[in-house]
Amino acid sequence: MSDASHPTDALLVQARATSRHTVDFADLLERLRCAAKATALPAHAAFNKEQGIFYAYVFLDARSELDKALTTTLESDLQLRWPALTELRISRLERVFDTAGASAGATPVFHYVVEMDPEAGWMPQLADWYDTEHMPGLAKVSGCIRASRFLNHDHGPLSLACYDLVSEETLGSPPWLAVRGTEWSSRMRPRFTNTLRTMFEVLPGR
Repeated sequence: MSDASHPTDALLVQARATSRHTVDFADLLERLRCAAKATALPAHAAFNKEQGIFYAYVFLDARSELDKALTTTLESDLQLRWPALTELRISRLERVFDTAGASAGATPVFHYVVEMDPEAGWMPQLADWYDTEHMPGLAKVSGCIRASRFLNHDHGPLSLACYDLVSEETLGSPPWLAVRGTEWSSRMRPRFTNTLRTMFEVLPGR
């Protein structure tokens, strides 16, 4: 986490709650959008029922330099309004990769997120693999609508890769597994630390 300003393309809102708070969370997102003078892209608010975790992305109209004071203030204001939401955090995200997938234009049903910190000294190699082979390859798999990767400048892990999917089964399809099973992938994946892999259901009406 850093108090310095960082290039920011989106704000990531994370919180824990039960499913009955999804309507409240939609209201929370609208208030955040207004506070940040941002536009929320469709299909980027999602919920993991098993863990009770919300992830939602509020995209700025243009890349901006934001400092930590903004997100800290927003966190405090929103937590006061929705005390039932626990572990509410807002992070500044810097986009480093983004591409439409093979199923671009389809309605997202699932949102898959892989977060990790690179092993010390391995960030350049991991970024090269991620953005040159891995994410372009996964984006080309039928069932993948969009593939994006961000740097999380606040509540890490640092690298956040996310995929909008037509079906949860996309992850087990032979083309997806083939991309994951390349020789380059086998060399890079052991360099992940603090890895989080989470499958979310996209909230309707976002």
